[in-house]
Amino acid sequence: MANDGPVEHGYPHLETVRAAITALYKRLSYDTVRTFVTSVLPVDVAFCDTDDLYLGAQRVAHELVRHYRLPDARLVVSFREMRHAASVELAAGPEYFVELNDRFRTHRRDIGAALAHEVMHVYLHRLDLSFPGVRDNEILTDTAATYLGAGWLLLDAYREDGASSQKLGYLTPEEFGYVLAKRALLFGEDPSVWFTSAQAYTAYVKGMELARRDGEQPPLTAAGWAGRRRYARDRRHAPAGPPQPGVRYAFSPDGGGRLRVSFPCPTCHQRIRLPVRGRVRARCALCRSVLECDT
Repeated sequence: MANDGPVEHGYPHLETVRAAITALYKRLSYDTVRTFVTSVLPVDVAFCDTDDLYLGAQRVAHELVRHYRLPDARLVVSFREMRHAASVELAAGPEYFVELNDRFRTHRRDIGAALAHEVMHVYLHRLDLSFPGVRDNEILTDTAATYLGAGWLLLDAYREDGASSQKLGYLTPEEFGYVLAKRALLFGEDPSVWFTSAQAYTAYVKGMELARRDGEQPPLTAAGWAGRRRYARDRRHAPAGPPQPGVRYAFSPDGGGRLRVSFPCPTCHQRIRLPVRGRVRARCALCRSVLECDT
């Protein structure tokens, strides 16, 4: 939790974020991901100053348990002084103990954001899905919470001005915006109407720009002129050397000596391998996206 401290910006964790999206599809399947078409709504996690602190926190936790479809999980929420925003004890269940930073006693509107991350820890724990290392595992948790419809709360908790700052989660604001944009492009959802933070909206717009560029990379037909020209040049010289920096496609010969190109699916980032033979329509086996390509 950045509390009146510096907030990291940009995309330093982008490859881990993309790997987390792929891991979600592999572990959950396309059909399960599609059941999260509706995000957590603001009314479901609203928390005003007149609400009882503990009853209100339990109510919000229950809504997030319901959203993540953990009907037999019970969360017990308490508050204490701590360095991080929150923590959860990942036991066998069905009861889980969540501790929130004492800061949330007076910043109640952000309790939903903190709980969105901690309840996702429970969800991933039950799925037995994790990344090695604390840092990458926390990035997985933020990415999963956002992609499955609760992470807009984490981005909305980001506020920064000349005198103070606050950010929850391990992703940068722009990375949260990127994952939200990937979800928005998948489900046709516009989470920006729920933001109360102007800085969150700015980060979402930047993330959307990058998310759209994922679908504009060669060999996809939506690639721009410059990208197509570079792709054609690289194809002429393939597979003489390693992939060029700044491109996400790679050429290699198949068993018969014919050239193939591999590139990440713009939706789930699973790599797709196609023969180099011109216009072709491909279907990602993982997320079922249909891609128009010119290989």
